[in-house]
Amino acid sequence: MTYGCLLRPHREIRELTWSDFSDDLKYIHLSGNRNKSGRNRIVPVPSYIRDILVKGEPHHNIFSGKPQPLNQDYFKTLWSRFKRQSNTLEQGQTLYSFRHSGAIEIFKRTGSITKLQKAMGHSSINVSLNLFKRFRNS
Repeated sequence: MTYGCLLRPHREIRELTWSDFSDDLKYIHLSGNRNKSGRNRIVPVPSYIRDILVKGEPHHNIFSGKPQPLNQDYFKTLWSRFKRQSNTLEQGQTLYSFRHSGAIEIFKRTGSITKLQKAMGHSSINVSLNLFKRFRNS
């Protein structure tokens, strides 16, 4: 979800409920108070993610299956466990890296920094430009 939908893993994804999705699961609607930019966002959901989703009760969290989301450290703990067991990760790779990798793929396909800004939900094009500069220097 971080790579495919470009959502921030520690809050935006962790707090997702089924009512955030459109009926056909093609879009996620996040209100401004639920994301970093403070703006309402409509995020497309790629088919490879939709294919594994099984819709639950509207106000239930998509991961816990209950009205409450998983605890704040859930993904951090899961990521730490995965890092210890995996031999495929690069040095310094974080859970957040998947969001940035997805962003770079958008830029490669479109060549547009403004489309990248919109997809990422950045409030300023400068934030998107900084991401692009980091990619070019790596």
